[in-house]
Amino acid sequence: MSNETNAKTQGAGHGGHEDGTAPEQKPISGGKALAAVVLVALVAAVLAGWGIVSRKAANAVLAERTTELAAPSVIAETPKQGAPVDSFVLPGNVTAFTDSPIYARTSGYLTKWYFDMGARVKKGALLAEIATPELDQQLAQAENDLVTAEATARNARMQADRYTGLVKTDAVSRQDTDTFVNQAAATAAAVESAQANVRRLRELQSFEKVYAPFDGVVTARSIDTGQLIDAGVGKELFHMQAIQTLRVYANLPQVYSANVKRGAKIDLTFAEYAGRTFQGTLVRTADAIDPVSRTLLVEIDLDNRAGELLPGSLAQVHFKAPAEVPTFVVPAAALIFRRGGMQLGVVVDGNKAHLVPVRIGEDDGATVQIVKGLNAGDLVIQDPPDSLIEGEKVFVESPGNKTDAGGK
Repeated sequence: MSNETNAKTQGAGHGGHEDGTAPEQKPISGGKALAAVVLVALVAAVLAGWGIVSRKAANAVLAERTTELAAPSVIAETPKQGAPVDSFVLPGNVTAFTDSPIYARTSGYLTKWYFDMGARVKKGALLAEIATPELDQQLAQAENDLVTAEATARNARMQADRYTGLVKTDAVSRQDTDTFVNQAAATAAAVESAQANVRRLRELQSFEKVYAPFDGVVTARSIDTGQLIDAGVGKELFHMQAIQTLRVYANLPQVYSANVKRGAKIDLTFAEYAGRTFQGTLVRTADAIDPVSRTLLVEIDLDNRAGELLPGSLAQVHFKAPAEVPTFVVPAAALIFRRGGMQLGVVVDGNKAHLVPVRIGEDDGATVQIVKGLNAGDLVIQDPPDSLIEGEKVFVESPGNKTDAGGK
């Protein structure tokens, strides 16, 4: 009895039924399951969002780093203050007042030449002689043809005059008279044609002798005795230049174009005459600005009767500026030549390139004077890369400590 009671008591203590069977399991409610799914989805969304944000941040950092590494390294310095100037110097090309190649006007063989390179000759001086035997024979034939034509014309004229007199007395018919009159006119025209042919051949024969067309110097001789000479521009015989007066051409910047006057005296210097100044006269300008270089072409005539200066040389042309202009001196390598004109690259906002148009004054080859476009505090890029563009980021280096882009 006590044993059965204990057994029942033990079964009841384990949550079973009194008959000893196991208790039924209670199912999980639907609300709890949905909450679990939402929680899992929320965690997944948070993780995905965090991953996207992280990737965007990493891409932004990478792009910024790439841009920094791609920025060209440049050295930028403030320009040196130049002394204010009331004049400026430009290069000038020296040319002969008259420059002419000498060609043959008739064909033949060169029999003799009289002047060589460097000879100074007067206008009309005999330079060379050309033998033209075929032309001589053609002229002789033409002269004989002219004699024949003149004889025929005289006979026809006499016949026409005779018949013109007889027709008045009705001794000859008017038809025959008209025939002889027309024949006389035709033979007269034939004479004129023969005369023109003779004149043409005589003109060609006169070109057997080559004469100097002006006072000047023979700068080249390209032929020699016995050479076959062809008429035309196929082969130059001589080259002559008139050097008593020289033309000096210079390109004047547009900013000064309104200040040049015809007749003004211009000083010129030459490297071969150090410390000496020559004076020329501004005689003409192109009266138009070159749209590419934005300059005005001017011509200065220079007296060279002493023969000291040579065509083809380089002159330094000294122009007067309208007033004192403050200048800045920069290296010539800093200049940028683009279609829009001459420019300099300056650094703005700490790391951005800005291209400014400038006007130059004196140029000694190594440095140039900037008369317009720069300010005293500008940071001028000293040796800009060819690919430099407006607004491009640059890596500014210290002039004394040049490193690669990015600080490497």
